[in-house]
Amino acid sequence: MNNVSVVSYLNTAPFVYGLKKADFRRKDWRYSLDIPAVCAEKLLSGQSVIGLVPVAVLAGLPEYHIVSDTCIGAVGKVDSVVLLHEVPLQEIRQVVLDDQSRTSVKLCQLLFRDYWKQEVEFLPSKGDVHLQANGSTAAVLIGDRVFDHAHKFSFVTDLSEAWQNWTGLPFVFAVWASLKKLPDAFIEEFNEVIQQGFSHMEEVISEAIEKYPAAYPVEIYLRNRISYTLDASARKGMETFLTKLGTLNSA
Repeated sequence: MNNVSVVSYLNTAPFVYGLKKADFRRKDWRYSLDIPAVCAEKLLSGQSVIGLVPVAVLAGLPEYHIVSDTCIGAVGKVDSVVLLHEVPLQEIRQVVLDDQSRTSVKLCQLLFRDYWKQEVEFLPSKGDVHLQANGSTAAVLIGDRVFDHAHKFSFVTDLSEAWQNWTGLPFVFAVWASLKKLPDAFIEEFNEVIQQGFSHMEEVISEAIEKYPAAYPVEIYLRNRISYTLDASARKGMETFLTKLGTLNSA
């Protein structure tokens, strides 16, 4: 069975629209909705042939192939990848890391080390990440849960916005990738499927509004916060991140 793993967050709504609408269950293909870390695990273990995987995963792969010019990225503020804290940034002493994405936590570590130039202790999460942020302990939180909890904190630092302020570049959180080269015909078909939602954004947004809580800024988020195009600027941002990530991993 050939499987495709796609992130289950609101930001993938256009991709999921195409996968649902298309007859993608033919030819022994299936798709599953997973958190980013699981998308990575499924690709690495061979459970998936294609995955919408966190960019940080690519750094450790001997071979990979990006199979689409679409991605999950942002040019500046993204709203759903944040640092939650009760004290000003310079007073943070510990940071609890969300275990749902490798890329976002690595981004946070790079920002503290090289941009904010501040030494903090990074801690693994134990249960609900947002509940562990208090006093001088901050927490990285990603995905739809940010819309549920960010308003409860005195400070919310958008990590994608911080990245752009630092580098002047977009940030790419996840790309469609495979571990081996796939047939051109399938890649073409796959891209036709996942791009269908972008020509039906009104319907995508309408369906998402019905599915998600009223407090979620669905239309603003999908239209203005998420950048889905893996263009030259986004690729430069991704390559810059991977280069910086190499210095973090070797430290």
